[in-house]
Amino acid sequence: MPSRRRDRQRRPARETARRQPRRRLLVVCEGKVTEPEYIRGLAGRLRCNMVKIEIVPRSGRDLRLIERALKERERADRAAEREGDAFLRYDDVWCVYDVDDTPRGRLTEARDRARKTGLRLAVSNPCFELWLLLHFRDSPGARQRADVQRMQEGYTPGYGKHVDFSLFCDGLADAERRSCELDSQARGDGEPHRNPTTGMYLLVSSIRSGC
Repeated sequence: MPSRRRDRQRRPARETARRQPRRRLLVVCEGKVTEPEYIRGLAGRLRCNMVKIEIVPRSGRDLRLIERALKERERADRAAEREGDAFLRYDDVWCVYDVDDTPRGRLTEARDRARKTGLRLAVSNPCFELWLLLHFRDSPGARQRADVQRMQEGYTPGYGKHVDFSLFCDGLADAERRSCELDSQARGDGEPHRNPTTGMYLLVSSIRSGC
């Protein structure tokens, strides 16, 4: 008697779902601890393993970050050509830096060069700690770097040695909303990157969209 198994009609094989390739991001920053540990924590939380971080020694020269970012992007482009693999290229390249005492002319030069070369900037004025502070409270208004850092330490004692991203998770959405509002108000007044503003919410959005 013929096998029932052979009499059965085979079902058409299910097509394998094609996933869109994840976007690769490069983030170049000066801070050795604060910015890299926060960004790594964020990427880990979002389960995004396509973020590479390059650290440039702090020099007060925002153009140095841009030069490093361009160099790394060119290196990735050459590797993509050599290997015949377009996925080795970076989809977005970010420079993260503080305004601090950088002369206005240098800021304008940095913005112009970034725009012309397709780089993206996450600028914090006066410093990165403003972004962290916005996880816990509304804008403190225009402040000096030391003032913002002191306020931040009040919410995360021991801050400066290491950044525990778990302390910022609950306030991430608030930080995004608050920083977006500050940025919108500043641009509406014709004063982009004024004190206080931070473009970190744009970087967070870019990382999230790549996961």
